[in-house]
Parts: sequence; structure tokens; C-alpha cells
Amino acid sequence: MTVMNYADSALSLLPPAVAIVLAIFTRRVLLSLGLGILIGALLLNQFSPLATGEFVFNGVKGLFWTGEGLNSWNLYILGFLIVLGMITALITVSGSARAFADWARLHIRNKRDAKLLTMFLGCVVFIDDYFNSLVVGSVARPVTDRYYISRAKLAYLLDSTAAPVCVISPVSSWGAYIIALIGGILTAHGFADTGHLSIFIQMIPMNFYAIFSLLLLLFVVFMGLDVGPMREHELNAQRGNLYDESKGLPPGANADLPEAETGKILGLFLPIIALVFATLYFMVNSGAQVLAAEGIEFNIISAFEKTDVSSSLFFGALIGLAISLLLNLIQGVEKSMIVKGVVQGARSMLPAIYILLFAWTIAGVIGQLETGKFMASLATGNIPFAFLPALMFVLAGITAFSTGTSWGTFGIMLPIAADMAMGSHTSMMLPMLASVLAGAVFGDHCSPISDTTILSSTGASCHHIDHVVTQLPYALIAAFISLAGYVVLGFTESVTAGLVACSVVFVLSIIVLKIKSKGAIN
Repeated sequence: MTVMNYADSALSLLPPAVAIVLAIFTRRVLLSLGLGILIGALLLNQFSPLATGEFVFNGVKGLFWTGEGLNSWNLYILGFLIVLGMITALITVSGSARAFADWARLHIRNKRDAKLLTMFLGCVVFIDDYFNSLVVGSVARPVTDRYYISRAKLAYLLDSTAAPVCVISPVSSWGAYIIALIGGILTAHGFADTGHLSIFIQMIPMNFYAIFSLLLLLFVVFMGLDVGPMREHELNAQRGNLYDESKGLPPGANADLPEAETGKILGLFLPIIALVFATLYFMVNSGAQVLAAEGIEFNIISAFEKTDVSSSLFFGALIGLAISLLLNLIQGVEKSMIVKGVVQGARSMLPAIYILLFAWTIAGVIGQLETGKFMASLATGNIPFAFLPALMFVLAGITAFSTGTSWGTFGIMLPIAADMAMGSHTSMMLPMLASVLAGAVFGDHCSPISDTTILSSTGASCHHIDHVVTQLPYALIAAFISLAGYVVLGFTESVTAGLVACSVVFVLSIIVLKIKSKGAIN
């Protein structure tokens, strides 16, 4: 089956544009993604109904089965979601979530402390963004619910710590992937003797979006800066409506589960701690096995570079599930309650799984349309070098927004940024690469078809589009701050000057936000 090539055509933007716009305005995510998939498939197959049907069928089949066997990455991620849903439900059934909420009421003094706890956990659990959003959401949700913090605010707290922390942490799935990409790029351009880890660390202060989105989140927490749709969600939460009940239960929600009266806080933390350490062990172990097979000396960064993230998450979750089941049995929870928790916990994740499957499918369609290559082609031309860091930030943002993948954007845009730097000022190589990393995270934060956005809303048990529209103003503010920094960095070739420019714009933005959100409830 031959498909058309749209790498040099603006038509490659049509499917993601339709999906994103419809999702935001109709709030029907599956319908919107489905139409985007259909339009993309029709374009690729010259509007032939039979060829389009075969293409879509093969694309959906490929989510579960490839030519070489089972699609283990996708299946492990889906399994991780289901098992984590079971763990969350069992924590509720055991009464441990309620016990933790009661403890929090005595030791966490107010809404601000509850939000700070969530942010702290998000920064500490930096192994992987999927892991971060779902696990921290499970722990923090009882506390934020107790203080009537909206699920939309919780989703923002999760999403705005997950990717920004992972993208600047070398010991994470993101850090390892980026180090591997940058290492290959630098070697190709004659920098083989440069330490790739040290290069990554040098790039951290150049990732303006990651730094200032975290700083913005901190000020939002401390000063109650609720603007745009977020303000309405927070006001509704004060009335007891943590999410819009007219839309039904959000993904990850467990309604009407029985709760034991003998719950202990240990029942919440022990399964989560076991899950964290087991996942970390499986990540390092799977990477170490690959290193040994390739005859490479073991080190932690190389192990993370070679790790199998999806299987590690799944097997780590199974350990957490086993601990949770054991604690419920020791506690004497009725077996019928345990069974109900397991079944309902798995079922609660189905809405998120449906959205994720559709998002993966449209990502495959967008990949074959080569939307990313079309976006990358816009960077060529007679553009003054001083504007290139800012331009790469914007293009990486639009690419990640359109494709729903920051990792894919890294793969497409980082080599282009390196080539452009080599063709002009090699001293600006690292700022150019950092601007791509920053822009990709920004676009990922804004995109309704991003898997990390989907899983952040799942971790918070928030309706997906509610999360997208409430986080968008904050993401745009952090992007505007970053853009100012990259413009100054481009003209001065000084990272310090770029950080100073970002800081000035950041302070002005906080002042404006404080005025607009006057009277917000902390």
C-alpha cells in the first residue's frame, strides 16, 4: 500500500489542527481524535475508501501487534495504567486514603501546604513523566480533595512538575534519551571528545521554559494566582464541586467504593514506595542487561539510556499491587470489597486508555504525514542568527503541539538546530539545542493530543479538556517569558543576559497575574 508524502505541504497540519480545535470547542476528545485520524488517513491514501480503511485497520493493529510480534511498549504502558488503577482503588477500599486525608487535616494547615506537598512530590519523583503524573496524583488527590482544591489545579500541579523536572534531570528516562540524542549529534559534528553528561548539565540553565514554568507554578501556589478558566474551577471546588459532574466521572475516578474503618496511612505509602523502588530497580536492571550484552561498562547514566521504561513501570506496578493486596488481607478487609476494588480500579482507567489509544493512532498518522518535517522546514531561510534560538523555541513548541510528542520533536528538531548552529556560530550550539528542549516541553504542555497531558489529567482524575484549557494560560505565560530570554540570548550570546531578561519579564508577569487574580482563595 503506497501512501502520499506531505513533508513539504501545509496539508500535513490539517489532521492535528482538526483534532485539536474540535477537542477544545466540542470537548468530545474521542470524536475529535477520530476525525483527525480519518482526515489524515484519507489524505495519505488519496481519498480511496478501501485503502483508507485498510490503513486505519493496520494502524490500530500496530498498537498491539507489529510485524515482529506484540507491541510490548504500548501493552506494558496500558498494563501499567490498569494495575495503577487497581492499586489506587485498593488504597481507597482499605481506608488508607481517608486515613491519610485525616492525617493531612491535622498536619497540613491549609490549601497552600497541600499544593506545596503535591509540588514537592512532583519534583522528587523524577524517574519518568508517566510515572510522576500517575503516582503523585494517587498520593496527593486525597489531600487536595480534603482542602477543596479543584482537580484541574491538581492536574496543572502534576503536569507542570512532571515534564519540566524530567527534562532537566540526567537520571531519568527523559535525561537518558536526550543525552543519547545529543551525544550522537555532537559526535556527528566532530565533538566526540566532549563529555555528553557534562554537556547536558551545562544546558540546564539554558532551558528557560523548564526553569520558569516551575518558578511560575511555585508563585501560583504561594500567591493563589488563579486566572482564566482555572479561577472558575477553583471557585467551584470551594462549593464542593471538584470537577464538572455533568460530564460524568473523569478517568481514574472510583465512585461508591466501600471503605474499611481500620485504614492506616501505611496502606497508602507502602505500596507507592514499593512501586517507586521496584520501578527504579527494573529500569536500572534492564539497562544494565543491555550494557552487558553490548560489552559496555556499567554506569547509571548509560543504564538509564538503555532502560526499558514501559516494562519497568509495569513490573514495578505489579510489585505495588502485590503489596497493596497483602496489606488489605492482613488488615482483614473483606474479600468481596477487595475484588470490587480491583475490578472497579481497572475499569476506572478505561476512559484514559481509550483516549491514549486514539492519541497514539493519530500520532502514527501524523508521523506518516511527516508533519514534523514540514514544521522543521520552516526554520530554513534567510533569518538573522540572533533570532534563531527564539525561532527554534517557537517551532519546537508548534511541532510538539501538533504532533503530541516532545520526544518525537527532540528527534526531529535537535539535529536541525545543531546544523544551523554549525553553519553560523558554533558557540551557540548548546543554547540552540536547549531552546528546542524548552519548546518541545511547552508544546507538549499545551497539546490535547499529548500522552503526558492525558496522563496528568488521569492522575488528577480530571476531565481531559478541563486540564488543557486551565493549564494553557500558564503555559503561554511561561513561554512568553522564555521567548524574551531566547531573543536576548540570541543578540548577546550570553546565557546570563537571557536569564536576567526572563527574570525581569517573570516579575512583571507575576505583578499582572496578581492584579488579575485579586481576591483568589489560597
